[in-house]
Amino acid sequence: MKNTPSPASLPPLAEILAGVVPFALDLRVPFRGLTRREGLLIKGPSGWGEFAPFDDYDDVRASRWLAAAIEAAWGTWPDARRERVEVNAIIPAVDSMQAGALAREAIWDAGCRTLKVKVGGSLADDEARVVAIRDALDSAGIDSRIRLDANAAWSVDQAIASLRRLASYGIDYVEQPCAGLDDVARVRSEVDIAVAVDEGIRIAEDPENVRLVGIADYAICKPMPLGGVAATLRVSEMVGVPVVVSGSLDTAVGLGTCLAAAAALEVEPAACGLGTGMLFAADVIDPPLRPVDGHLRVERIAPSLDALVAAGEFVSDERALWWRRRLASAYAVVDSDSGAIEDAASIVEG
Repeated sequence: MKNTPSPASLPPLAEILAGVVPFALDLRVPFRGLTRREGLLIKGPSGWGEFAPFDDYDDVRASRWLAAAIEAAWGTWPDARRERVEVNAIIPAVDSMQAGALAREAIWDAGCRTLKVKVGGSLADDEARVVAIRDALDSAGIDSRIRLDANAAWSVDQAIASLRRLASYGIDYVEQPCAGLDDVARVRSEVDIAVAVDEGIRIAEDPENVRLVGIADYAICKPMPLGGVAATLRVSEMVGVPVVVSGSLDTAVGLGTCLAAAAALEVEPAACGLGTGMLFAADVIDPPLRPVDGHLRVERIAPSLDALVAAGEFVSDERALWWRRRLASAYAVVDSDSGAIEDAASIVEG
């Protein structure tokens, strides 16, 4: 299994579980089909990590997320090359009126100059959303960029038709227009818009073996599902195209890992997809982690006590146990010998 700690470097499962705190945070608008984000924060000797793989991640992919959490809580991060990182805001697949309102908030309140918008539904709805965002950016009178994220929703023909229609609104790049890398390359050859790859990296069997030269213009690297900061840097060195670091609807603690990766890249990345804190109604720190002048500071982030207590209030005992079991299953992928987890059930239940 790639991008996970070696069994020799793993803390015991019981030690990890002793430091977990479940959280549930409401979202201001639905995102990725979610209205609430759940997971575990984990306290270790180095600080706090986050384990929050989405429900559709299997144990193998969840184990990379656990690796990122263990690296943050027990390991070290490379030295930062920069003190702050420029970020883009993200606009979910909402109606055009709400998209415009969210865009204005990101521009005027957070100072973001780059906005990424979800597309991949009907072309009419996608265009209405993009128009609303373009109007908000133009009204601010700033040098601005729009990014599109299709999450592999289009066929090749749909992608080409949609992108030719949307190109006039000033598109920086489109993220994962189609599922397969061959299809992504075909789209790239047919449209005058740069192309980025996300799912083609983070759900690959071996992300470190993905090469994008001639296929895409950018690689979207998400440290949490890739296995942490060190794993992200390894992918960035091998992928062959410029990297944009992005989050995975992380709390402030998880964003701390992402910021560490963005800050450690040798070449300063373009605006990173780390403005997702604006999607949370509340965070595990108070005040929530939101951009200032379009940037986030690079620092290790620890939850504040009051915010952490509030984030745990809506986690039922059943869901807390479900998350502990899920962590144990991910741990079993890393420590496949299983000698250390043969009584995982009793550890988890305890």
